[in-house]
Amino acid sequence: MIISKEVKVALLGVVAITALFFGYRFLKGTDFFSSTKKYYVIYPNVDGLMVSGPVLLNGIRVGVVQDMKLLLDDNNKIKVGITVQEGVQVGDSTIASLTSSDLLGGKAITLYMRPNNVRYKGGETLIPHVERSITTMLTEKAMPVLGQVDSTLIRFNSLLNADAKRNIQSIIANTNATTELLRTTMLANQRNVNTITANVSALSTSLRKTEEKFSQLASNLNSIADTLRQAPMTEMIRNTNQTVQEAQAAISKLNKTLSESNGTVGRLMNDDSLYTNMNASTQSLNALLQDLKANPKRYVHFSLIGGGTKVKNADNVKTAEKVRNANNVEQAGNIQEIEVEKK
Repeated sequence: MIISKEVKVALLGVVAITALFFGYRFLKGTDFFSSTKKYYVIYPNVDGLMVSGPVLLNGIRVGVVQDMKLLLDDNNKIKVGITVQEGVQVGDSTIASLTSSDLLGGKAITLYMRPNNVRYKGGETLIPHVERSITTMLTEKAMPVLGQVDSTLIRFNSLLNADAKRNIQSIIANTNATTELLRTTMLANQRNVNTITANVSALSTSLRKTEEKFSQLASNLNSIADTLRQAPMTEMIRNTNQTVQEAQAAISKLNKTLSESNGTVGRLMNDDSLYTNMNASTQSLNALLQDLKANPKRYVHFSLIGGGTKVKNADNVKTAEKVRNANNVEQAGNIQEIEVEKK
């Protein structure tokens, strides 16, 4: 049987069209080699989700987005049809979350499995959820900042009026003049600058020598410290501690002696009878001195002639060598007239 060229071309065209159809369906996500089930999810906004986008479960691709349909009678929501492998247990608690698959804004549907009361057989609508993407969060954070920057720029431009521009230009001109003046001054005082540089260099050299001397001084101090560390300081410290302890014991004993009332010092410190007696004696002495000052003849008699005391007239005589007239005499050597006191 001879097949004409026209038939061969026709058969080849049919095969090519069939292959193109199945290839297109395969690229759109239709799997011809495994059994799948189709489910639906309704989103208010798919935000860049494409047909043949992946359906993920724990990071593994278990299906694809098969089609999307705009629901004009339901607030323009989008009904997304997805195909999932038959072995995946999809039920009434399964959540189909619209998530970001990469940083460039690609979208995917991620399934979150929970304990199901009813297991779906295909054709049911899953629970929708939309996760915030990184782009959305950055946009929400950046928009207020951009608004503030825009308002700041507007205020800055309003400040830059003609007068402000002239002032800025004047400031720039003054700055340039100041810079030129500094350059001229530096050139005119180059010799002084060189002298200052030489002085600073000499000062640095002097400081270096001083540092060497300080290093030597530190070494000497370290040597002295090592010598003191090696000296027999323990015995001296022990003797000092013993002396301090003995002094503390002596002070404690003295305090104890002063606080007790049995000893002489304790009685002097604690008993007030000595103070009372001394106070009484002082008062008696003061009275005696006052009486002596008032009546000196009663206590002291002077005789310029003779070796003894002579009394001519007296009412009361205790001791005398010669008594001429007296009313009451206790002791006398020579008595001429005596009038004894009548008792």
